[in-house]
Amino acid sequence: MAGAGGRRRRKGGHAEEGGNERWLLTYADMITLLMALFMVLFSISSVNISKYETLQKSLKAAFSGQILPGGKAIAKEGATNNSAQTPSSVELQAIEPVATQGASSTQSGSSHSSAAAAAAQQAAQKQAAEFERIKRELEAYASSHGFAKSVKATIEARGLVIRVLTDDLLFASGQAELNPKADGLLGEISRLLNVDQTHPISVEGNTDDIPIHSALYPSNWELSTARASTVVRFLIEHEVGASRLTASGNADQRPVASNATAAGRARNRRVEIVMRRLASAEGEGEGNL
Repeated sequence: MAGAGGRRRRKGGHAEEGGNERWLLTYADMITLLMALFMVLFSISSVNISKYETLQKSLKAAFSGQILPGGKAIAKEGATNNSAQTPSSVELQAIEPVATQGASSTQSGSSHSSAAAAAAQQAAQKQAAEFERIKRELEAYASSHGFAKSVKATIEARGLVIRVLTDDLLFASGQAELNPKADGLLGEISRLLNVDQTHPISVEGNTDDIPIHSALYPSNWELSTARASTVVRFLIEHEVGASRLTASGNADQRPVASNATAAGRARNRRVEIVMRRLASAEGEGEGNL
């Protein structure tokens, strides 16, 4: 009896030991699932470029409508009268026009941009040549009539700028009535500016910093504006379009020389006639008359 009881106890002990090791099965299953999960994640995150290119070439060859390598025997034995009409060729015909249309649209947009850039460049070159011609002709006129020291032309970012000193040429001191000897010079300027009807023209009056107090002109603002308006009226009378012209006065706020000397003040007493730029291009710098 004791022996039997001992055997029963040993069997019971083995049963308990086996029951305590059941957690290993669950742990092993979990480890296996985690390994499978990490393998799937790794395969998704890493792409084999060579295999991808091979797959791409294979798909392209499959849908090309040509007989794949190794398929000639099948074509000879099992070909039918409608074997040439494959669905792949039909699908490619439906896709190709869309791609061609997109490419043609891109090429059309690029050609339009190139044409616009070429037209803008051509307009800028024409304008630069026009400014240079006016500057050259005005230089010759001023030199031949003794106005070389009183008239200066420059090509700037805003356009062709003609600076005319007012002393003893355009106006008497403190006055805004044109000097008769200015008719010839302003008449020539009107002719040169009238080459077209597109470029706007601004006339700006400028003075030195010496204050003026008179019944007609309480300050240099009124004097500079009146002088610019007088020049504008002269240009209109000589067939320059009124819609192209504007008049403004800057008083002494935009000096080109120091007002500390008499020579500097004389340079600041001026009228600027600006033929405004319509097109710009690289390489257009400044030139002096």
